[in-house]
Amino acid sequence: MKPTNPQARLSLTRASKLHAAVRHPAIVRPERILDGPDGPILVYPWHDGNVLNHATTHGSDRSALARFQQPSVPEVEAAIDTVLDAHLAVTAAGYIAVDLYDGCFLYDFTARRMRLIDLDEYRPGPFVLDADRLPGSRRYMAPEEFVRGAVIDQHTTVYTLGRTIHHLLDSPHDWRGSPAQAQVAARASRAAPADRYSDVAGLVAAWRFTLMS
Repeated sequence: MKPTNPQARLSLTRASKLHAAVRHPAIVRPERILDGPDGPILVYPWHDGNVLNHATTHGSDRSALARFQQPSVPEVEAAIDTVLDAHLAVTAAGYIAVDLYDGCFLYDFTARRMRLIDLDEYRPGPFVLDADRLPGSRRYMAPEEFVRGAVIDQHTTVYTLGRTIHHLLDSPHDWRGSPAQAQVAARASRAAPADRYSDVAGLVAAWRFTLMS
């Protein structure tokens, strides 16, 4: 990826710092980071798979997401667990998830493997929002991400991961997860940050408890 404007340069600079701080098998890291005349150039490896929400010139292509909603529930649970586990590494490094949505989920249907891509907006935190909103999909964003002066911290990441659980276990026909998993997703995505799990580790522990029942 090569920067084309100041905002792109800032995003790629953030990405290079994130990948220097965070390592997880599911997070696709650049093979090389080059110093270009206009900022960093990140060279990523190729991986097989389909992005669950693929941006096109005609809008969002969610055909891969529809396909993802067809496999057995244990396969989907394993993919969700991978996303959550990756964010244990993210938070351990002191980072907050920003602009995480199904366009960041690269799923290999043959190998049944989930990878995370395009985490360019992740930032060290907590931090105070100094704009009117953060970038991202409204389907995944916490209420505080639209409030200038709000504190963005692990509660915000918990919300986004709760929405991830919801969207990946949902389907056009019905909820595919268990009642306990629905409760975990609902608590994680409550409007008030204090009403959610206090951190990502707490959310992951609650999620993994549902897999044992």
